[in-house]
Amino acid sequence: MSTPLQVTARLRDPVTTEDHIRGPADAAVTIVEYGDFQCQFCGAAYPNLHELLRQRADTVRLVYRYFPIANVHPYAERAAETAEAAGARGRFWEMHDWLYEHQDQLDPVHLSLGVEQVGLPPDELNAEVESRAHADRVRRDFVGGIRSGVNGTPTLFVNGVRHDGGYDLPDLLAAADAAANA
Repeated sequence: MSTPLQVTARLRDPVTTEDHIRGPADAAVTIVEYGDFQCQFCGAAYPNLHELLRQRADTVRLVYRYFPIANVHPYAERAAETAEAAGARGRFWEMHDWLYEHQDQLDPVHLSLGVEQVGLPPDELNAEVESRAHADRVRRDFVGGIRSGVNGTPTLFVNGVRHDGGYDLPDLLAAADAAANA
């Protein structure tokens, strides 16, 4: 009789300066999120991750990577490319937050209004998104997620190891504290 081989999913692409990072560079704990702006579960995790960063401001940093599941969420890729266009202007996190706080308004018309609310030129960003100027970056994150065993969203990695627990605040705090003390 044999036992099944258990493999721990690990982050395959290391965090670099090209990633979108919120929190201290020298944080003891790095959480990498593969997310989809239209995913309701990512939307549910968003305020908990935000609160985790607030409560563990000195020890946790968050890295966001795109994993749009386009066959389920028709606006996910456009939202990701819009966030990346905002990021090219130093406004990624503002756009990220707007997208999660307005998940029911990701169609092109509302998305343009969101871009404007974030303080960016909607015509300029729309032109970039229409020309798919940021599609390669979104695709690179997606492929990196696949290589790391991501098969749904949100998928979190805590210090490089896939977090298979929940994404409610107590679970996230426990995972971050365990990683910080490891």
